[in-house]
Amino acid sequence: MPITQNDNPLGAFLKDRRTKLDPASLGYPLTRRRTPGLRREEVAQRSHVSATWYTWLEQGRGGSPSADVLDRLARGLALTEVEREHLFLLAQNRPPEVKRQESTEVTPQLQRVLDAFENTPAFIRTAEWDVVAGNRAAFTLWAGEVTGSEGFNILERFFSNTDNRHHPQWEQVARGVVAAFRTETARAGFGSRAREVVDALGRTCPEFQSIWEDHALIGSHEGIKTFENTDLGAITFEYSTFAVDTNPRLRLVVFNPATADDKARVKALMEG
Repeated sequence: MPITQNDNPLGAFLKDRRTKLDPASLGYPLTRRRTPGLRREEVAQRSHVSATWYTWLEQGRGGSPSADVLDRLARGLALTEVEREHLFLLAQNRPPEVKRQESTEVTPQLQRVLDAFENTPAFIRTAEWDVVAGNRAAFTLWAGEVTGSEGFNILERFFSNTDNRHHPQWEQVARGVVAAFRTETARAGFGSRAREVVDALGRTCPEFQSIWEDHALIGSHEGIKTFENTDLGAITFEYSTFAVDTNPRLRLVVFNPATADDKARVKALMEG
């Protein structure tokens, strides 16, 4: 029984993208072409694989290609990032490994998303908790530190802010903060910036060093935080953290006022 498209979705996808390539724009002659797009051997050549194996792959006989081969096929077929991800899902039933993006630039569109939260503090931070952008509500709540030219690091600020030490459950909160930082930076690969933050705090803050050596982990990206020392008294927020799809290094953090009274205090704080 012949293999149908439904039996071989990977082959069908490869063939579809191959036939949609423009030979002329890729430097191939247009003569003697009975079908649109590139020939199989041309795609194989561009992808640095054998023509026979590529043919088998389109026919559903090539076996499971490795990630390296899939990357070469993606380049050979000039796939977009979305198409490349789909290729991996078809071939390996999983997305490709995320390519590390060192840029922490916030696009104008993402800034407009922040600004749409009029009375809700929202900001963008890296996996190492460096704040790189915020909206006006966040600017007001953090007295300019969120959108300042140099930004700040949340973990460093937490341990350097003496007001935090007056909280009756400071140690419990500190342990949760450090555990969350460890978990997220580990997922991101614990690079040089994470090491820089940990080393700096270890030298200046014995409490941090003691907590860090416990190696605790926590997976929550939601919680409740109260800002005690605003001009209008305590304001409580429910916060949630979201991945930024266009840059795996960035996170969107939204502080939603917990009650109507808290929301009114935020609004009054911004109008003050």
